[in-house]
Amino acid sequence: MASITVRNLDESVKNSLRVRAARHGWSMEQEIRQILQQTVAPEQTEQISFAERVNRRFANLTVESLPIPPRQITRTPPEFDQP
Repeated sequence: MASITVRNLDESVKNSLRVRAARHGWSMEQEIRQILQQTVAPEQTEQISFAERVNRRFANLTVESLPIPPRQITRTPPEFDQP
């Protein structure tokens, strides 16, 4: 887990955080954690399946845009009967 330090915070902001945390019944640190998660995390909370992510990733591809490699001659299998 990471930690940060916030300097030069107005005393009124600190008091408001303390009161807000008390209303929720947890520490100021937890209150700040909740505020940050609610503010930043919504961008990350969209839960999509792996199949949907793959579908989105390749949605704009067409069959014509995929290169088809030229066929190659298969190698000759080894012969184990010879010494």
